[in-house]
Amino acid sequence: MIDVKTTLKDSEERMEMAVMFLDEQLSRIRAGRANMAIVAGVKVNSYGSMVPLNQVANVTVPDARTIAIRPWDKKAIRDIEKAIMDSDVGITPENNGELIRLNIPQPTEERRRDLVKQCSKIAEKAKVEVRNVRSDVKDKLKKAIKDGLSEDNEKDAEDKLQKIHDKYIKRLDDLLEAKNKEIMTV
Repeated sequence: MIDVKTTLKDSEERMEMAVMFLDEQLSRIRAGRANMAIVAGVKVNSYGSMVPLNQVANVTVPDARTIAIRPWDKKAIRDIEKAIMDSDVGITPENNGELIRLNIPQPTEERRRDLVKQCSKIAEKAKVEVRNVRSDVKDKLKKAIKDGLSEDNEKDAEDKLQKIHDKYIKRLDDLLEAKNKEIMTV
């Protein structure tokens, strides 16, 4: 027999993962402001293995339009520069021999709209995942009726599931709205 509380708790954890996914993906989108998350996904070839940028250099944000990358090993500066060029960051690094600078350009109005659309697509993926979780749990509850779960308990569980679903959809909408506001602010 299905344990309703455990099932609902598991569904809530899966929905939380969708929120975390959206939060992480939105943090990587450039909104015209320097943010270390922009280079978080960059992998650098260091002594024959690919490692995250923050393991071979100190990454800082000295001002709102600049990311500064100071390699711990000066010889790695070329590898870091190449990794940034090969990644999907979309910014050309400036190298002065000791420090790599990424100057974040001010996005145009058209680019801002494209970023908003991109954010909306990512948010929709997260919402679909939340809806899929709800659907999976509903199916489990329907099957549980055959295994002896009472219809009243099943209806109560469905109501709780819907409330959980609504809560997470609202959180996703709030994240998206905040990111859109950040993108559209000049």
